[in-house]
Amino acid sequence: MGAECQLPSEAEWEYAARAGTTTEYALPSPEGSNDIGGKGLANCNDCGFGGEIPNKTEPVGSFPENAWKLCDMHGNVWEWLEDVFHKDYQEAPKNGSAWTSGGDPDRRVLRGGSWDVDQYNARSARRGSSEPNSPGARSGKFGFRVRCSSPGTDARMIVGSACGKAFNR
Repeated sequence: MGAECQLPSEAEWEYAARAGTTTEYALPSPEGSNDIGGKGLANCNDCGFGGEIPNKTEPVGSFPENAWKLCDMHGNVWEWLEDVFHKDYQEAPKNGSAWTSGGDPDRRVLRGGSWDVDQYNARSARRGSSEPNSPGARSGKFGFRVRCSSPGTDARMIVGSACGKAFNR
């Protein structure tokens, strides 16, 4: 039997993105600053990238990893999650599982921001949503990583655009 893989829940994604921090960005920001603008730490339209904005998706691992060795959690592409979009967290599951009922059944949660958003929209807490079947959802601004589980255990691993590494939980 192999591992079971699926999109992570919104709670799992944020846990992995924050990597044990409580700051807006879990990146090695200079001088302990919480500002990633102009420093080339992420791929967003005011984050700086060698002095220029690439205006496109960059290869996995082009930007620094967080403390848990996950790359590209801020900017680069909006990441699809398992959760149906809800406008708030009222009645959300308390166990970190995906919220797949209620809400707007045509929309899914997106996290992480993209190369075409500002740093505010690339924060760990920032949420977006889109319709997975819309033509724009297949553009270079969207991507995903997966969460894998070993059969018979509750061990989970977030993989995907993770610098070739994995985060175990």
